[in-house]
Amino acid sequence: MHRRRFIKTAALTSAPLILPSRVRAAETAPSNRITMGFIGMGTQGRGLLGGFLGQPGVQVVAVCDVDRNRRDAARQSVENAYAQDRPDGWNGCAAYNAYEELTARPDIDAVCIATPDHWHALATVAALKAGKDVYCEKPLTHNIHEAIAVMDTVKATGRILQTGSMQRSMAEFRVACELVLNGVLGTISHVHVSFSGPARPNDLPAEMMEPGLDWDRWLGPAPLAPYNPALSPRGVHGHYPAWREYAEYGGGGVTDFGAHHLDIAQWGLGMDGGGPVSVTPPPGAREAFASKKTNDLRGCEVTYENGIIVRQVNGYGVEFFGADGVVRVDRGRFELTLKDRTIARKSSDADRVSVESQYLKAEKELLGDAKIKLPRSSNHLADFLDSMRQRRQPVANDIAGGSTAIACHLMGIAGRTATAFKWDPKSRRLVGSDIDASELTRDYRAPYVL
Repeated sequence: MHRRRFIKTAALTSAPLILPSRVRAAETAPSNRITMGFIGMGTQGRGLLGGFLGQPGVQVVAVCDVDRNRRDAARQSVENAYAQDRPDGWNGCAAYNAYEELTARPDIDAVCIATPDHWHALATVAALKAGKDVYCEKPLTHNIHEAIAVMDTVKATGRILQTGSMQRSMAEFRVACELVLNGVLGTISHVHVSFSGPARPNDLPAEMMEPGLDWDRWLGPAPLAPYNPALSPRGVHGHYPAWREYAEYGGGGVTDFGAHHLDIAQWGLGMDGGGPVSVTPPPGAREAFASKKTNDLRGCEVTYENGIIVRQVNGYGVEFFGADGVVRVDRGRFELTLKDRTIARKSSDADRVSVESQYLKAEKELLGDAKIKLPRSSNHLADFLDSMRQRRQPVANDIAGGSTAIACHLMGIAGRTATAFKWDPKSRRLVGSDIDASELTRDYRAPYVL
């Protein structure tokens, strides 16, 4: 339901999609028109495709997926969307198996990437070097080495990158972070973030291969492994596959919802571009990995230079605890208590108040003359497009996305090694640690190397 709130009804199937004339925006000047290609046409990719098709001035000219059924369905959805009125300058939608063919096209301005996590960095770096701006789903990368590579490439190319941490475009999270940054809660002692445990190694059995799937290409930089539909479901599926649960392809809950909630924690603490200085593993990590039951593993802690501890729990999204109060925020939920006074409360659907009324009340009463104002975005996709047209930083840029990805991966490392260690966020290196530096990267399977 949380994901559906973001993409709403934009997820496309093989059913025809017809865009209203106001969206096709024939009056859009060519200089403001953005041509896009899409890499990864699973459930999230189709939702993003529908979302971008609904944005004025966008033309989709290419899709890419290693599954023939998914890429053909996505191409047909684009053709259906433009069925009534063919936009000026639009010559159809191409479908590719290899993203290199898509990124090589000079007529594409921006690329949207919604592959499994282990492909994010390779596709992103290729698109950036080809001169494209990039919208890449969270977590930005599969490991720390890749996060650094992506941030370095954005800096070298001068391109725009937006990470799919769309909670930065939800006002309840922005208000919560502004309350923290402006000292309304007093000195922050600790933060709770709620998400499940890290990924475990892939042990799935072999099943019959799906016709039309380029399995070698799906695996890419990951080790050779037998096909299993839990990783790449057959055909045009409507759910979120289980590849996130396996370390070769994703990071488990730590990089799934962790990339959302830890991102808000870092935003509120002013740690974009920074990060923790020490990491403590969750209790029972060694036993959880031995028994392959890592999903319920919680309790990892990261500590920042100012002494603030961010702790992984099973709770309320994100909770900031200060000397003078507490703010709790999640999608559609917002609670603020100062001393013994409740300022705002929307904690469940049963509450007969709207979340908007609650965060607006807090904003009006406590942030009217705030010195620190965070960037405002009410639509994550539109913010990316506007940042392209204005050549400005989007609300979830590469530094924010990369820093959050690194923090998530540090938690993942602590879990799978069951070891506490120190981290230098400036040099992005382990400090005097028994952790092997190989934990920061992966063994890339040729030729899929970054």
